[in-house]
Amino acid sequence: MRHLMSPMDFTPEELDRLFDLAENIKDFPAKYAHACDGRILATCFYEPSTRTRLSFEAAMTRLGGRVIGFSDAASSSAAKGESVSDTIRVISAYADICAMRHPKEGAPMVAASRSGIPVINAGDGGHQHPTQTLADLMTIRSLHGKLGNFTIGLCGDLKFGRTVHSLISALVRYEGIRFIFISPEELRVPDYITSMLTEKGIPYEEVIRLENVMPQLDMLYMTRVQKERFFNEEDYVRLKDFYILDTTKLALARPDMLVLHPLPRVNEISVEVDDDPRAAYFKQVEYGMYVRMALILTLLGIEV
Repeated sequence: MRHLMSPMDFTPEELDRLFDLAENIKDFPAKYAHACDGRILATCFYEPSTRTRLSFEAAMTRLGGRVIGFSDAASSSAAKGESVSDTIRVISAYADICAMRHPKEGAPMVAASRSGIPVINAGDGGHQHPTQTLADLMTIRSLHGKLGNFTIGLCGDLKFGRTVHSLISALVRYEGIRFIFISPEELRVPDYITSMLTEKGIPYEEVIRLENVMPQLDMLYMTRVQKERFFNEEDYVRLKDFYILDTTKLALARPDMLVLHPLPRVNEISVEVDDDPRAAYFKQVEYGMYVRMALILTLLGIEV
């Protein structure tokens, strides 16, 4: 039995096969419409989510399976004090596979250690968000043509953003990647990440102004400043609109640069950018569903 806790749980070769499967599902959906007949996915979401939870539910439904679960901790036995370990043991009796989101880092890993079914980490605190990373990688591969040999700018909340941390960890395994980190001082990427990049000899740069580096980027990964990660309301208010991508800034970019965003967005990308052909964030949503379909099939060992 195999789980997915981190993007690093799959080798680059395994990821290529996963993305190939996701592309095949995208191109031939009818072929997979009954692949999970009789199977059940449990979505255990201890933290609010729209895209990730609905993407998992849509993925399983399109595969012919069914979904059970809860959408916040208050509607689960966690409100009564039940542990994650006990919850997953109960869920293992009901479902064939589980997608879990939890505000505490490492909680899905604890669940996986006690589970009788495959567990997918659907986001744990500010730590990892591996299935979003799979969606990001598939989007880059499909729209950029390859994984590797590009400069990516990551902008916004690089301190608490789990999508950023997961994506960096995954990209370091590909050749020719250069990172540009764009953030205010208070939201810089954690030291453990820059130390890892230094040890591996991977080039990176830390800047504050987005405009100064736009012409260098093959892709720009925007993130929101996450109110739920702040302890101080004043700090959030001061930083929440620090970066706003609009058409004026986008005019500085290359004509083939991709604009990515894990969503939800607040103010960090102006709606006027949505019509630009370089805006790829709604494509990410679509690719995210297909890659989750491929992941469910892979972890369940189902071949079509």
